[in-house]
Amino acid sequence: MKGQYNNIEKNLENRLNEFEKVIGYKFNNQRLLYEALSHSSYANEMKRHGKNNERLEFLGDSVLSIVVSDYLYRHFKHLPEGELTRVRASLVCEKALFEFADQIRLSDFILLGKGEKRSHGNERPSIVSDAFEALIAAIYLDGGLEAAKKHIMRFMPDDIITEKKESNDDYKSMLQEIIQRNPEESVEYRLVAESGPDHDKKFTVRVMLNSNVIGEGTGRSKKSAEQTAAKEALELMGYGKM
Repeated sequence: MKGQYNNIEKNLENRLNEFEKVIGYKFNNQRLLYEALSHSSYANEMKRHGKNNERLEFLGDSVLSIVVSDYLYRHFKHLPEGELTRVRASLVCEKALFEFADQIRLSDFILLGKGEKRSHGNERPSIVSDAFEALIAAIYLDGGLEAAKKHIMRFMPDDIITEKKESNDDYKSMLQEIIQRNPEESVEYRLVAESGPDHDKKFTVRVMLNSNVIGEGTGRSKKSAEQTAAKEALELMGYGKM
């Protein structure tokens, strides 16, 4: 890729190559990936004259919507239009995209200006979800609709209807509310295992109450593993099948 970018450090090239391995897609035109990861604050500092990810985010939003809509239409023929709309909305909302982005460690690779870095902009759901949509557009422009569809579908749960319904329940918050009734007790989540290739990671988390394990969960992201561990802890504490 030597000479492909002007005034871009070698470590950035390595960073882009690393992210390609994480997502399991090799760009023919890596400029598209660079643009997808470039927040406006970074583009302004680099004087890239508008070459940030906002236009790609606009396109990615549409590509994501058509792929998800097509999948739901074909696979859930019993659902009426209103229910299809509800399920689609739950899969393309900012919260869902932020969780999907966590599976590919997108926040670790977003390019931010110094100010946004200091304020931890890579942890802000709006910035991360926008970059997620920009990445979809970059893959679409680089490899076509099938490549974008393959990338998107990896984030769709096996049982969309059940999983999205369950995701509405915040087990971590429920557990925290219960624990806070006893000020002397504290709860902590610990990552105890990580397996699988970069593009299909599995995380195992334990939830600890005063250093005692009260629940364990596995998921495709740390956040989902924590939710599963909290759910198990609630059941162990006698709050029934959540």
